[in-house]
Amino acid sequence: MFLRFGYSVAHAGLYGAWAIILIGHCITIPTAMAVSEIATNQRVEGGGEYYIISRSFGLHIGASIGIALYLSQSISVAFYLIAFAQSFQPLFDWLYSTTGVLIPDGRFVSVPALLILFLTLYLRGAGTGAALLYVIVFILFVSLVFFFAGNPENAPVAIPFQEKVTNSDPFFKVFAIVFPALTGMTAGVGLSGDLKNPKRSIPVGTLTATIIGMIIYMVVLYKLASSASLEDLASDQLVMSKISAWGPIIPIGLACATISSALGSIMVAPRTLQALAKDRILVGDALNRRLAFINRRTHEPVNALMVTLAIALIFVLIGDVDIVAQIITMFFLITYGSLCLISFLEHFAADPAYRPSFRSRWWISLTGAAMCFIMMFQISALFAALAALLMTVLYLGIARSNPGQTGLAAIFQGAMFQLARQLQIVLQKSEARADKHWRPFIICLSERSFERYDAIEILRWISHKYGFGTYIHYIKGYLSRSTGELADEALRRLVHLADISSSNVFFSTMVSPSYTTAIAQALQLPGVSGRENNMILFEYNREHPDELEDIIDNVPLIKAKDFDLMILGSSPRRFGYKHEIHVWITENDYENGNLMVLIAYILLGHPQWDGGFMKIFDVASHDKLEAENRKLQSLIEMGRLPISANHVQIIQHDPEHSIRSLINSNSADADLVIVGLREEILKHKRSAEVFSGYDEVGDVLFVNTKERKEI
Repeated sequence: MFLRFGYSVAHAGLYGAWAIILIGHCITIPTAMAVSEIATNQRVEGGGEYYIISRSFGLHIGASIGIALYLSQSISVAFYLIAFAQSFQPLFDWLYSTTGVLIPDGRFVSVPALLILFLTLYLRGAGTGAALLYVIVFILFVSLVFFFAGNPENAPVAIPFQEKVTNSDPFFKVFAIVFPALTGMTAGVGLSGDLKNPKRSIPVGTLTATIIGMIIYMVVLYKLASSASLEDLASDQLVMSKISAWGPIIPIGLACATISSALGSIMVAPRTLQALAKDRILVGDALNRRLAFINRRTHEPVNALMVTLAIALIFVLIGDVDIVAQIITMFFLITYGSLCLISFLEHFAADPAYRPSFRSRWWISLTGAAMCFIMMFQISALFAALAALLMTVLYLGIARSNPGQTGLAAIFQGAMFQLARQLQIVLQKSEARADKHWRPFIICLSERSFERYDAIEILRWISHKYGFGTYIHYIKGYLSRSTGELADEALRRLVHLADISSSNVFFSTMVSPSYTTAIAQALQLPGVSGRENNMILFEYNREHPDELEDIIDNVPLIKAKDFDLMILGSSPRRFGYKHEIHVWITENDYENGNLMVLIAYILLGHPQWDGGFMKIFDVASHDKLEAENRKLQSLIEMGRLPISANHVQIIQHDPEHSIRSLINSNSADADLVIVGLREEILKHKRSAEVFSGYDEVGDVLFVNTKERKEI
């Protein structure tokens, strides 16, 4: 504020400087609210923001961000002390003019100041530093009063709302230099382990500091723009002293502001490092024990304090406040974005254990997170990418040395669960308004899940892109502890199969005393997509047709629920080369024809059928041959039938030869044959007559529809 707000007005204009403050507070206000929310949900111990992140995201990502946070806090000590040294520039000038003594470099002040702060904390502890803040705040208040009371004689005639100096710096560079002025609002969070009542102090302190700071900053910028020329604002770091009613109070205020911020950072940074060490994040148990050590007399993490001193000393020696400001801005944006992201995800996870007494809003947290990451790349895409790379390397290293932490996964699982639940509710409510284009919402019930995978394969192909599938492993018996354990083990095995096959199928298990009751239960299950199921799939081994009896006996139950029906007759071929699907349509079975074509089209959409094709055989009587040919050719020309005309064959039905013989002779090499299944035939013929006679072909899929589908 004292050193760079004049620069921001000169290089961005008053409107631009105000925009920087507003954009910055679009980051810090959501962060303050997120910190307050998370802090009122759990006991916040030592480590402040790191503790909050690690206990919400888990140690892996929490420690990665915590290390970045610690570095930003340590470098902040140097940043504020470099600025502190610049407050002595009027004193240096006075000494030179009166005594001829030249102090050539601000590091003659910043380095001793760093050592004094270190010794104060090392010997007396954070309590002494905190007591000094009250005196510093009073001096800051007085300096602002004198500044606003000033009335310079050379004030500009017109306020430069949009004007900037020539060759002005880019907006985002100005933002990066000014943004550290907005980062002090979480200093109290860093001292969370020393607060008497963190759940009350953190929300009140962070939000009050943020809002009051924003108001003061906006007014200070206006006063600067209305009291000095753009040239003076750009060239004189201490231009505020020329505006103030009493000039010397501004360097004094600057010294107090910077030393208080440096004091806050040097108190907070060692506690973050100490918290990292207590969680055994750093390499080596001995190092963790040493950095977690606390002096019993001062209650200060002295070893962590010495590491912080070393890092701060390196950046103090750099001596350029603008360079250091841009470095810490990137680290702070990473931390603030993570805090906002935690709050956003917690809103959607709806974890019953997440019950903060202070509530933010999900859209506020999302805005804060998005703004952080956008501003990082706007400031410097290179440094943002390097920061992301550094975070990734840290995460992978910490994950390898600290296995078994799942905090981040738990939050994302909760958020995805809530999203899926809301989508299901929306889809259910819109069922009546849904379009009439058919898609399969299919369930499959089988007790031979681990003997044959053919039904799982069909369901996997259908569920890949166009449909939604639920596979239910049936266990015959009454529900008990033993059958429940069998069901759990079966589900574990099925989910493992889904993992290794990249399946989109939803797996479940069902314990029921009979196959009929299991089918009745399955037919009443809600669909995993939020829409009602509309199709059921069964599978039997064609070498053991006795398995069909239970399926056929329950067809009336299935049709009572208006479900489409598919029965897969599996063979040892196991779908062959997954290249050629033959669809057989007969003149007595046109109702099923469209569904059969749709199923073939859906199956061919799976990568395992890549390069495959569908071939349609339409068996019709002599007087219907021409009409059937025109109908199929018309569908091909309109693009509704996605096959080549060469793959459509119209066959005249010869009563002396059965349909099965035509299928056996024409589809012997097909990888899957799809034929129609009429419900009335099942009522009057035995299963052996309906499903037998396909000896020369491989897998056969029998299809029955409740109503004609549109292709």
